[in-house]
Amino acid sequence: MAEQLEHPYGTINVELVGAWLHMKPEDDGCFWALNLMKYVEVANYDDGREGVSGKAADEAYSPVGPLAAVGAAVAYLGDVKVQPLGTPLWDRVGIVRYPTRASFFAMQERKDFKEAHVHKKAGMDFTIILSCLPNTHDASANTEGDLVLLIDKGADDAFAAVQGVTQVALFDVEGVIIGDERRYDRARFVRVNDAESLESLISAAENAEDAQILVLRSFIDNLVDTVVTA
Repeated sequence: MAEQLEHPYGTINVELVGAWLHMKPEDDGCFWALNLMKYVEVANYDDGREGVSGKAADEAYSPVGPLAAVGAAVAYLGDVKVQPLGTPLWDRVGIVRYPTRASFFAMQERKDFKEAHVHKKAGMDFTIILSCLPNTHDASANTEGDLVLLIDKGADDAFAAVQGVTQVALFDVEGVIIGDERRYDRARFVRVNDAESLESLISAAENAEDAQILVLRSFIDNLVDTVVTA
């Protein structure tokens, strides 16, 4: 049996992953893996190496080669500037578009991915990875202002009608791949241009369950492009 990766930074959702393993190829397709990441202060390597921060370890992880090999694409990467709502306090957000769930499993078995994963294991304190499917997007959305990630659950979308923000993309959450007992229904990206608009989002979250509001500093933003070209 192939060596299994260890994921000390979160609990695998056996129900979702098990359903994927039994998914017929004709039912499989693109999904977006949204990663919420919190680093340890000092990386904990099994080989005892010292003096590496958790963030530096994660940056050494950077599995660009393995992702490309399975046909995946980086849709977004950014740091969290401000987090008005939600726990824990996240450090970074990353999103990868996979062509299929099968490609996600194939990457886990690659030797080059396992070698890179050593760094993620050492540097990550906790992560939630959500499997997301596109609902709506605006390819012509204004790119000015801060990009804000809104995550919530419940029958009603608390953030849909907030005024003063630019709606960029809405994803339905298929399920939590790795994380904890919390579950979510939506991940929405909007742009805000002032503190008043951000306060409106915070107020709207009073009607949402387990809401997360993250103001991001973007490094890579191909989010809408990866939806358009899927």
